[in-house]
Amino acid sequence: MLRTGPQALVQDLGRPGNAHLGVPPSGALDQPSLRLANRLAGNPEDAAGLEVLLGGLSLRANASCTVAVTGPSTPVRVNGLLRDSPCHLAPGDELIIGAPRHGLRCYLAVSGGIAVPPELGSRSTDVLSGIGPSPLRAGDEIPLGTPTGIPAGADVLPPVQVADELTVPIHLGPRDEWFDDPAGRLRDGRWTVSERSNRVGVRLQGTALERTAHHRGRELPSEGLVTGAVQVPADGQPVVFLADHPTTGGYPVIGVVPPAALPPLAQARPGTLLRFRPQG
Repeated sequence: MLRTGPQALVQDLGRPGNAHLGVPPSGALDQPSLRLANRLAGNPEDAAGLEVLLGGLSLRANASCTVAVTGPSTPVRVNGLLRDSPCHLAPGDELIIGAPRHGLRCYLAVSGGIAVPPELGSRSTDVLSGIGPSPLRAGDEIPLGTPTGIPAGADVLPPVQVADELTVPIHLGPRDEWFDDPAGRLRDGRWTVSERSNRVGVRLQGTALERTAHHRGRELPSEGLVTGAVQVPADGQPVVFLADHPTTGGYPVIGVVPPAALPPLAQARPGTLLRFRPQG
């Protein structure tokens, strides 16, 4: 590894099913992009790859391998020349991933997958609990597994499209009764993505979600949280929890964003406009 950019993490499809141990699911925030990168590189979809935040990653191959980069439109160069995915690296070749033109995160898969030791059945880095491999640093050597499949080419590889404004579906509950007209406030509210967002959650700024008079000033015992839960702290500014979220929390959850709507949230840059669309 020559350079990592702002953040480069090893991620696979995560370690779900460990909430009873206080361990979040973790894994790639944009799983469709990681799955596609793995298919292009000839890997099983659940192989570990790299999640690269805002580009800036550079590495040198020590062995012959196939690589694929997916996610938002991102320039990829091998020895200074622009290349499409998938492409072959010979020993000594240098790969550079530039900054995405839109969105935040791109995904790099390498034939054989990244073979760091798994923890609790996953190779993913969990930034909240510290489980899994540490964030990559310049000088790190990345171990690769043995290739098991044939890389799959594509005539056209459409990049992930990142909208300037997101409309996010949400299922109300379990604590929507804590809020005045929860469906109406969510439907009519307007928010922007905060620069304080990360893999734990997307923090929003905008319309304050106010509690009912009966619930103002009340405390809620800590209870379980799922990925996609929309928790509302005392200031009324919602947080949409992502893969590295805590497994319990003491603020009321007004609703839950379904899994299919989370990858676009993971690609939303600070300042992106957001609206909720209550379901049912």
